[in-house]
Amino acid sequence: MNETPWWHPSRHADRRPMLLARNRAQAAIRGYLATEGFTEVDPPALVPSPGNEAHLHAFRTTAIGNDGQGREMYLHTSPEFAMKKLLAAGETRIAAFAHVWRNREQGPRHSPEFTMLEWYRAGEDYAVLMEDMARMAQLAVQAAGAEALRFRDQTCDPFAPYERLSVAEAFLRYAGVDLLATLGVGADRHGLARQAEAVGTRVAGDDTWSDIFSRLLSEKVEPHLGHGRLTVLDRYPAVEAALARTCADDPREAERFEVYACGVELANGFGELTDAAEQRRRFVAEMDEKERVYGERYPLDEEFLAALEHMPDASGIALGFDRLVMLATAAPKIEDILWVPV
Repeated sequence: MNETPWWHPSRHADRRPMLLARNRAQAAIRGYLATEGFTEVDPPALVPSPGNEAHLHAFRTTAIGNDGQGREMYLHTSPEFAMKKLLAAGETRIAAFAHVWRNREQGPRHSPEFTMLEWYRAGEDYAVLMEDMARMAQLAVQAAGAEALRFRDQTCDPFAPYERLSVAEAFLRYAGVDLLATLGVGADRHGLARQAEAVGTRVAGDDTWSDIFSRLLSEKVEPHLGHGRLTVLDRYPAVEAALARTCADDPREAERFEVYACGVELANGFGELTDAAEQRRRFVAEMDEKERVYGERYPLDEEFLAALEHMPDASGIALGFDRLVMLATAAPKIEDILWVPV
């Protein structure tokens, strides 16, 4: 039996309270950003490069010029490049509610088109973004008339002090894996594989270090995060943080964190890398891996790399706004809180 379509009046009536809560949450967060001195900007969706991370997949199109010639373009997977160009231009606190597109992603927590809230603070430590995120989670819960974030049978109180732990600490605690022991001049694939197999995680012969890391993270670590209170998973391995600067006290780790509630990832933040040569090297490595795994690569945004030479030290974060609303309203799936699902 087919499910009632989203536009049927009876189903819309069930969804409408959550959609109105979404609007209230967006208004409340906009109010918070305004009090913090942010300028809201409107980055373009059509871009020459959609981002250069190996496992992010873009929607590709062709722009036809007045001369009839075609130019390959993409729908962005994040407004990051455009917003960092604005930082280079002289903006200091900027934010955007941006529709973004990611191919190969659809399910209860994923929509191929979704709303990302991204914001940047020039000259400020990335820990400030953690405080921003906690406050926005509180505002979303209040807008929904709820007391906590909920997903399935899990709850998370955003008013409780959040937990902050490093990725290495989380791997030791929940997976029994010494992650830093496998990181040095390079990533020790065999060392991580041995530890993964010892704790019952499957390792395939062609798995890279990053493949094993991702499997351990999703199977052993993420299910434990954000229960009862928000978890900030901090200091990602530098090899898993292509856009973040390395930690001053340990170059094996980077100033990258993710925020979790009810085992669900909500946001991804960085102390931003501003070294253009290093950023180019990392992008090329990511695209080499993408070509190896998927048989394709995306062009580099040369204008973005040039702008990095002028970009100030900054911290930035991307929040999956739809996911936050989904948890604030206790919706079972993401399409329940999209006005018009894809």
